Amino acid sequence: MLSKTTLSALILSTTFLYSLAHADIKIGVVTSSTGPIALVGIPQKNTVALLPETVAGEKITYIPLDDSSDPTATVKAFKKLIDEDHVDAIIGPSGSPNAMGVIQFAAESGTPMLAPVGTAAVVLPMTEQKKWVFKTTQNDDLIAAALVDQMKQSGVKTLGLMGTADPYGENWAKVMKSLTEKAGIKIVASETFQRQDTSLTGQSLKILMASPDAVLIAAPGSSSVMPETTLKDQGYAGTVYQTHGAALDAFLKLGGKQVEGTILAASLMLVLDEVPDSASKTIASQYVSDYKQRYGENPATFGGNVYDAGLLLANAIPTALKSGQPGTAEFRSALRDALEQTHELAGTQGVYNITPADHSGFDERGRELITVKNGKWALLN
Repeated sequence: MLSKTTLSALILSTTFLYSLAHADIKIGVVTSSTGPIALVGIPQKNTVALLPETVAGEKITYIPLDDSSDPTATVKAFKKLIDEDHVDAIIGPSGSPNAMGVIQFAAESGTPMLAPVGTAAVVLPMTEQKKWVFKTTQNDDLIAAALVDQMKQSGVKTLGLMGTADPYGENWAKVMKSLTEKAGIKIVASETFQRQDTSLTGQSLKILMASPDAVLIAAPGSSSVMPETTLKDQGYAGTVYQTHGAALDAFLKLGGKQVEGTILAASLMLVLDEVPDSASKTIASQYVSDYKQRYGENPATFGGNVYDAGLLLANAIPTALKSGQPGTAEFRSALRDALEQTHELAGTQGVYNITPADHSGFDERGRELITVKNGKWALLN
């Protein structure tokens, strides 16, 4: 007969194995729903309630945390999710600098990270650490190529740049330098600023002194507004281009008449009524409808980036479950591998084809040329 000690140990072991086999899939979500980039983080946090609750018969538990737009708080949130909550994947964070600071923790723990951030630096150039990161926004070069082509067609010969002094603005400056040289467009001024700056008069005056045909502003969320309104206040009459970082309705509200005529390349979510039918349009329309029904307003495209992260995970989980149970290193590794094999998956932002070399996976179906017309987003004709 078994001793009481042996029997108790056997029961505990069996209970542990049973609970492990039936453990929920845990997904951490880190957003900046407060702080300077809250206009990006709020729709992302709100979107968590719309993510899949079960996949392949397995329940998914989401653990949302707010980093208050603070990179140090992002690190603490990631460590908590990895070390205490033992999550299987993390969606987030909202900001590019925040994301760059936590890649190492995702990699060291072998936890897939789906980053809904702007800068391509989180996945390029590919490294051993970055192979754990997947990006649910269009890479800068894809968006920039559409803008530079439009500039060339419009006869732009000289360009001024104004971008944030962080990985988002820095990578845009790098990409634009390469693309404009090939297009025969000369960058005659390049200025940077901090997202929290309250005055950009100095930078704007330097741009004006260079008299560029057009200006590109590379800034995410609300920080994209002040550079443009300041330029207009000081009399700039040339064309102003924005990146997909400005693709939110708050940009229209904050900028008012001063952002009329702005040109950007961004997700079809901004102009759903004008684009032809497609799988992405169907998914984006459903997401917008569900979000509006729950919150009473349309979501910013940034929310769509988190929604797409949920779709990517839902697509990869069934395959990963063949290699391990939720809560194990085997499952996390298999989940990373399955994400890397994503093929022709339609999302709100476009269609994903992820490869070992490309952890964003968008093509031209992930962008539209858009302008501000009568205070609203409209396809650029």
